[in-house]
Amino acid sequence: MPSTISGERIYAIGDVHGRLDLLQKMLDRIGAHSDERPAPRALHLVFLGDLVDRGPDSAGVLALVHDLQRRNGQVLALMGNHEEAMVQALDGDEDMLRTWLAVGGMETLASFDVAPPQPGEPSRAFLRRARRAIPAPWLSWLAGLPLSAESGDYFFAHAGVRPGIPLHRQARRDLLWIREDFLEDPRDHGAVVVHGHSVTRTADRRANRIGIDTGAYRSGTLTAIYLEDDRQEILSVSAAPAPFRDGAARR
Repeated sequence: MPSTISGERIYAIGDVHGRLDLLQKMLDRIGAHSDERPAPRALHLVFLGDLVDRGPDSAGVLALVHDLQRRNGQVLALMGNHEEAMVQALDGDEDMLRTWLAVGGMETLASFDVAPPQPGEPSRAFLRRARRAIPAPWLSWLAGLPLSAESGDYFFAHAGVRPGIPLHRQARRDLLWIREDFLEDPRDHGAVVVHGHSVTRTADRRANRIGIDTGAYRSGTLTAIYLEDDRQEILSVSAAPAPFRDGAARR
């Protein structure tokens, strides 16, 4: 059985996508779950990326996670492809801006009370409006999020890894965006990869990977995994699904 570093208790949380309601439920669930067990040597909370987009309250999610990490050095947020898209778009990449708005960025900006682009409004003017609404420290924090983390026999990344490449040599794009080449490969990656990014109805537990993105923004179910020494347990919380656009579902 794979194991964490001895004495480490880890709760990894799948893609939140603006569902502040589910995140608050999950944090309560994790708190109660941990309180039922003897105090560990270290307790880590790992967010697997895609905090933002699609759901109704990305602003609230960012406020909560940013504050948690600022107050607690054992809270770690990893970058997801949606954070990367958001940062690049708001940094002035106009091609990425169009992509980001189409895959959930509009919902994120609405949570900051930013109106959609107006007819004839230059993209630079729209970007200025958007950047004014989002706290600069939050954007700096998002831009600096790490791509991966490790504990014992576990490797944490948003999307997964490129099979056949050592974990320490993984490319940024694969850690954030890979899908079928990783999901369909049964090889040992050198560690069990705990990831989000690819939506499944329930947690997808394989010998070489564990996927915990259960599509919170559309299913109303947010999933996490508890790891401590050689123990594993899936935790889920549910609420009513939020509206979403089918065309954005795979990105």
